[in-house]
Amino acid sequence: MTRAYNFSAGPATLPEPVLRQVQAEMLEWNGVGASVVEISHRSAEFIELAARAEADLRRLMAIPDDYAVLFLSGGATTQQALLPLNFAAPGQAADYVVTGHWGKTAIRQARPCASVNVVADGEPEGFRDIPPREGWRLDPAAAYVHVTANETIHGVEFRDAPDVGGVPLIADFSSSIASEPIDVSRYAAIYAGAQKNLGPVGIAVVIVRRDLLERAGQPRADIFDYRSHAARDSMLNTPPTWNWYVLGLTVKWMLDQGGVEAFARRNADKSARVYAAIDASGGFYRNEVAVRARSRMNIPFFLPDETLTARFLAESKAAGLLALKGHKAVGGLRASLYNAMPVEGAQALVDFMRDFQQRHG
Repeated sequence: MTRAYNFSAGPATLPEPVLRQVQAEMLEWNGVGASVVEISHRSAEFIELAARAEADLRRLMAIPDDYAVLFLSGGATTQQALLPLNFAAPGQAADYVVTGHWGKTAIRQARPCASVNVVADGEPEGFRDIPPREGWRLDPAAAYVHVTANETIHGVEFRDAPDVGGVPLIADFSSSIASEPIDVSRYAAIYAGAQKNLGPVGIAVVIVRRDLLERAGQPRADIFDYRSHAARDSMLNTPPTWNWYVLGLTVKWMLDQGGVEAFARRNADKSARVYAAIDASGGFYRNEVAVRARSRMNIPFFLPDETLTARFLAESKAAGLLALKGHKAVGGLRASLYNAMPVEGAQALVDFMRDFQQRHG
């Protein structure tokens, strides 16, 4: 078997050592006589697995003790709907900064439950940059300020936590979590679907300051209450146990590889190689994002016409480079360079790009 380099934006490539361990343990896990996907989440063995996954994630991201860590069913879009329910009082405004598709999605999920104030919007400029901070129209009485740390589709990334004063800052880190060191204490809450850097699709991580959990929020069912999930160690209902298990293995792999510091270096190296190939192509390839806001995780790029794009996709797939098609919202091409993508994969893409230009440029 030969594994290709998978540039999918999500569900995304997973570390091969993790997949091989999952394969080896699929029928019988940890000496219990059954698969991890078959045992009770209330069993001592699974409770130990869950506690170890949380401890490893805390270590990986240097999460302070005054933050709860939740492992929840679903993905980031579900969390976007839960944020105003848990953290905004009835009728209270919430501020949103929109830098791409997923910022717009977050607003759609929030609007039924909160008065949304769009404080800055990059859409008029085609989502090619982050709107300058000095132009944001922040409400000091807002329940929170929401940003999308990295826009998976448009390839726009915050390189630091913006200063929003005393209002709690909440960030969607789905496509950049654990890709470099961040100061968690600068955020009131961080959430992420796991299927980019942390594990398989179907489980989300919410990292939330405990004092924020004390907010009354709005009337909601117990299953939609972050406080209830925190009180039950993310086992208020049956959790996605297999996904949690694979997430734990992935986090342990990241620690064994040197942690977020090591991945920050690798991710900077990988993205620099691809951007250099684009910038040196004389316009054959183009990336339209302002250099200061370019994503390290997701690189959208374009060829001169659709015929060349279709040819690039066919030839790259034949060369063992998978899932380079751009999102339908923007078209073109996109390379996702998450933690599990090795430097060799990025270099293989660069080599192919140069060869393709020589043959078709």
